[in-house]
Amino acid sequence: MAILFIGPTRLGDGILASGLLAALHERHPGEEITLACGAPAALALRDAPGVVSLHIMEKQSRGRHWIELWRVARKRRWQRVVDLRRSALPWLLRADIRQSIPKGRPDEHRVALASRALGLPPQAPRPWLHAGHRAAAAHQLPPGRPVLALATGANWVCKTWPAMRFAELARRLTRKDGPLPNGVVLLVGGDAERKTAGAVTACLPPEDVIDTFGYDIASTAALLERADLFVGNDSAMMHLAAAAGTRTVGLFGPTRDEHYAPWGPNAIVVRTPESFAALQAMRDADARWRSQSQMEGLEVQAVEAAILSRWPCPDARHGV
Repeated sequence: MAILFIGPTRLGDGILASGLLAALHERHPGEEITLACGAPAALALRDAPGVVSLHIMEKQSRGRHWIELWRVARKRRWQRVVDLRRSALPWLLRADIRQSIPKGRPDEHRVALASRALGLPPQAPRPWLHAGHRAAAAHQLPPGRPVLALATGANWVCKTWPAMRFAELARRLTRKDGPLPNGVVLLVGGDAERKTAGAVTACLPPEDVIDTFGYDIASTAALLERADLFVGNDSAMMHLAAAAGTRTVGLFGPTRDEHYAPWGPNAIVVRTPESFAALQAMRDADARWRSQSQMEGLEVQAVEAAILSRWPCPDARHGV
C-alpha cells in the first residue's frame, strides 16, 4: 500500500514538517510515500526516507493545481492520505485512512500543529544527511576556529534585521576577546540573499568570511552542524540551523515567534521591543511600512546580551 503526504509550499514550512514525515515513515516502514508539495518545500522533504514519488504543486488560478493533483492521485487507492493543507482532496480520493491538519490553537507552534495531524506529540524537524555531506563540510570548516553562521535574508523584507547590525554583531562576537575569538563567519541562504549580506562581507576580512549562498539544503545543514552559533532572521535557514542541532538565535519582529520560533532546546528568540501586534498595526495604518524592515528597534547590544546570557561560552561546540 501507499501513502500520499500533502505538504506545505514554502521551504521553512517544509523544514518544520520534516520531523512529521520522518515519523510517518518510521511508523509505516513498508509503505511507499508519494510527496505532493510546493517546489521550495520539496527541497527539504524530497530526500526523506520512504519517499518514492514527488508531485510538485505550483499554484494556479482557480485551484487548478489541486485538480492536477487529484487527476494523478485518483488513479490508485491509498492506504493513508495525510494533508497538511487542510484541503478537501483526501475526501475526493479512495483511501482507507484520511488525516488532516487540525485548526491551530492561538499560541500553538507549527511543529506541534502539524504533528497533531497524526495524533502525535511534536516531532522535531530534521535534515537528511549522508557521510558525503559531512565530509565536504569538514573539509570546508576544519577544526581550529569557532564558526558563527549568519542568515541575513528572509522571504519578506519586513522581517530582515539591518545588514549593518549583523556585521557589527559579527565583529563583537569574533573579536579576540569575544565569545568566538578569531571566529570565521559562515554566510548561508539562497543565491538571491547574497545582496543582503553585502555589509557583512564589506566589514570583515575576506579570509574570515565563507560565502555558501546557493548551497543545497543537505550541504548547508552539514555546515550548520559544525557551526558554534547561528544568528538569523525568521527564515528557512533559521529552522534548518535548529534542525541541525546548532545553537540558534532567531530574530523576530513582525512575525509570531509562538508559531515560528526555532524548534528545540538549543534555540532562543530575540524580539524587537515592539510586539507583533504593534508592528501589525503600523503596517495597517501606513502601507509604506509593508515594504521596509520592521526590525530597526532591535539593537545589537540586545542580541549580544541575549546570546551571552544563554551561552556564556558559546565557543564550546554543541554544548547546551
